[in-house]
Amino acid sequence: MEIKQINRLWYVVHTKSRFENVVNDALSKKSFEVFLPKILVKSRRRDRRLMIRTALFPGYLFLKIGLQFAEHIEALKTGGVVRLIGNKEGPIPVAAGTIESLKIMVAGDNKVLTGARFKKGDHVTVVYGPFAGVTGTFVQYRGKGRVVVAIEALRQFAAVDVSEDDVEGLPKILS
Repeated sequence: MEIKQINRLWYVVHTKSRFENVVNDALSKKSFEVFLPKILVKSRRRDRRLMIRTALFPGYLFLKIGLQFAEHIEALKTGGVVRLIGNKEGPIPVAAGTIESLKIMVAGDNKVLTGARFKKGDHVTVVYGPFAGVTGTFVQYRGKGRVVVAIEALRQFAAVDVSEDDVEGLPKILS
């Protein structure tokens, strides 16, 4: 009996929040080929001025896999994995050229600029700094890593200017 070699393709794995490294290590231990692109950023801790490596795409990593049922299930059973990104027909592969480009881009210590994380009207929460715990609506980018967040209280809005690094998006609530 001949065993068909199923092509392995790259897919995007959605992980639990801040579980990229855990999922990367767990999938690697299961002998999967995994790619977690990381970039150098300033540490968010105010008492340190360190440069640390953090995920280029927070909450996501890449997995090279053939989608045989057993292999697919084994990847999804990994702690911290939420799902493979796709549509109703199944996971959507990422071009190998895209992965190679990302590998080249993150290989050096050059600064990698990423696109805007928030759009006007996105619900956000402040996670660091004096406004930690405050939730509001993203208003605009102010430049030099600063953003404006509108906070509603008593049917009135107040806007605060905070560091972009101190703000995280909230999941969209289905209406």
